[in-house]
Amino acid sequence: MSKRLPALVPILALLVTAPFAGPARADVITDWNAKAEAIGLEKRLQPPPNARGLALMHLAMFEAVNAVTHRYGSYSLNLMADPNTSAEAAAAVAARDVLVRLFPDQEGSLDTTLKASLAKVQEGEPRAKGIELGHKAAAGILALRADDGSTLPETWRPITAPGVYVPTVLPVSSTVGQLTPFVMSSGSQFRPAPPPALTSPTWTADVNEIREIGGRASAKRTDEQTEIGRFWVATGPHCWNPIVRQLAAAKKLDLTDSARLFALVSIATTDAFIAVFEAKYHYNLWRPLTAIRNGDMSGNPATPRDAGWLPLVDTPMHPEYPCAHCISSGAAATVMQLVLGNDLPEFSMTSPALAGVTRRWTSLKAYSDEVASARIYGGIHYRFSTAVGQEMGAKIAELALKTQLLPEKAPVASGR
Repeated sequence: MSKRLPALVPILALLVTAPFAGPARADVITDWNAKAEAIGLEKRLQPPPNARGLALMHLAMFEAVNAVTHRYGSYSLNLMADPNTSAEAAAAVAARDVLVRLFPDQEGSLDTTLKASLAKVQEGEPRAKGIELGHKAAAGILALRADDGSTLPETWRPITAPGVYVPTVLPVSSTVGQLTPFVMSSGSQFRPAPPPALTSPTWTADVNEIREIGGRASAKRTDEQTEIGRFWVATGPHCWNPIVRQLAAAKKLDLTDSARLFALVSIATTDAFIAVFEAKYHYNLWRPLTAIRNGDMSGNPATPRDAGWLPLVDTPMHPEYPCAHCISSGAAATVMQLVLGNDLPEFSMTSPALAGVTRRWTSLKAYSDEVASARIYGGIHYRFSTAVGQEMGAKIAELALKTQLLPEKAPVASGR
């Protein structure tokens, strides 16, 4: 369900501080997550680099905190700190250092945020040790990912014949599938089976569903379905981070568990983008707009051409299969489900794409399913593509939980 909010409320502020059942319980992890999210929104970052930056920041914060508390296995750094070290100071400095490296033009604002974080920590040796530890954690993670493929040049080649015009706007994220994953062994580890044949029953049903319910002039789409389709035009980390913050607070996670949850969500969703763009550019499947306007080319008389068909929302500039929004929200939802369990309060989100609307859910599956349905209502993804995306996201999340940041085993009592 949804609830309309006053249109004068600033959308960015709503997104970063989305309401939830129960009092807010922010910590240094959630504070810096909100700060990084605000920068991503301000800069209108594409989802994959935005997710990668959050993964770097949250891994650095986790490594810094866990070096003090020693509750979980390290991701890569194996830092050690004595107990007389401020984990809060270490986390704040780690976050600041990563974000300054990624966004040097934000250094002044980030230093102001760091000052506010450190003001909550009493001056003295623990804070000084925490600051030193935070620098080490950030430097270690940044060095680890320095050559991960994130700066590869975009070399996508338009398909054409000599001298024939094609649209000159290049697709986005064509190199994302080549990034070094955080969790997976390769970008193709979870590459799905090919999309259904253009003459198959699945293709026929799904493309005609899009034609009827996802068209701009559809008479079959309900008002709420239209709202959902437009709400989820927003994509990227700000489509799940507010939920992570709400549920971490509702569950009263301590600093270490909060750091771990955000790190796991961040690395799983970043790998989800790597996996989905590897598959998208491998299969290069046409979008509904192209398929419906060229229905006479499919060899399927049950999917005829509709020359003037338009989707409800603008089609993203990359191939269709699988659904990127579905894999990323599926990965985020699955991590939260596996870490936090089923006993969750109602949670909610606003969207920078649709002012004055709040969407609310009582389960993570309902949230993930709504994101998937939105891409059908919006006319930009086939149903089979949304299902495959959700399944891939769940597999990546499960891999992250099985292999990364595992609880340290407690010593076994000798009985003597």
